[in-house]
Amino acid sequence: MAAQETAVQGSTSRWKKFFREVKAELKKVTWPNKQELISFTGIVFVSVIAVSVLIWLVDTLFNEILHLIIR
Repeated sequence: MAAQETAVQGSTSRWKKFFREVKAELKKVTWPNKQELISFTGIVFVSVIAVSVLIWLVDTLFNEILHLIIR
C-alpha cells in the first residue's frame, strides 16, 4: 500500500514539475506583435492559396491525361 502511495505522489510531483517547466519555457518565448501576426497570417493565407491552385492544376492535368488514355 505504501508503495502505491509513493508511486502516486511521484507521478503527481512529476506532473507538477512538467507544468512548472512548461510555464517557464512559455515565458521565454518571443511572441509576435500585432503587425508581425498580421503579416505572418497573410503569408500563410497566400501560401495555402498558391499550393491549393498548384494541386488543382496538377489534378486537372492528370485528369485530362487519363481521359486521353481512356478514349
